[in-house]
Amino acid sequence: MLFEVRNVATPFSAPMSFSLDAGQVLTVFGASGSGKSQMLRALADLSPHEGAVFLKGVNQTAMRPEHWRKQVGYVPAESGWWADSVAEHFSVAPKAQWLAALSLPPTLLEAPVERLSSGERQRLAVLRALSIEPRVLLLDEPTANLDDANARALTQLVLEYVQSHQAAAVWVSHSGDERLRLGERSLEMPAGPAALPVQGAPA
Repeated sequence: MLFEVRNVATPFSAPMSFSLDAGQVLTVFGASGSGKSQMLRALADLSPHEGAVFLKGVNQTAMRPEHWRKQVGYVPAESGWWADSVAEHFSVAPKAQWLAALSLPPTLLEAPVERLSSGERQRLAVLRALSIEPRVLLLDEPTANLDDANARALTQLVLEYVQSHQAAAVWVSHSGDERLRLGERSLEMPAGPAALPVQGAPA
């Protein structure tokens, strides 16, 4: 087993449990406000939560946060851009074939962030996560700003990465068609916040 989630709950989501082997993708869906994004942040060790998360049998709490996040890559719905040029946001340059697969010219890496479209930002954010070659990908609606062709290309790239790197992915999606393309495994988040408070969360 590569990735295991045991009764993970946040102040905004009910307890959830699932496990993933290498090569598997789990799609997560649910009503707005069910805490899907907060759940992903908890799995990335970015938000307080109850329950336990394991990577190859090692508890999240046993790893330094920065080490965990190198192995569990997180792509939020709205990616962060803090420097002037695109290249400054990559610790490892994305592979040329990945750029080509997403119809992104290599010269785009030297472009100012302010000139990027929302779709370019989203595709580059996924490449930023892939470039460090994580064992697990956490993707929060990564195709939301993309047209159908680019959405399909990004989906195919992630599926190929998961297989070639024997990785796993948790993918939040509102699209039924997209969930079908990603495979048979899916999980519905129940509506409403968790009933129990999460230790360490603000009141």
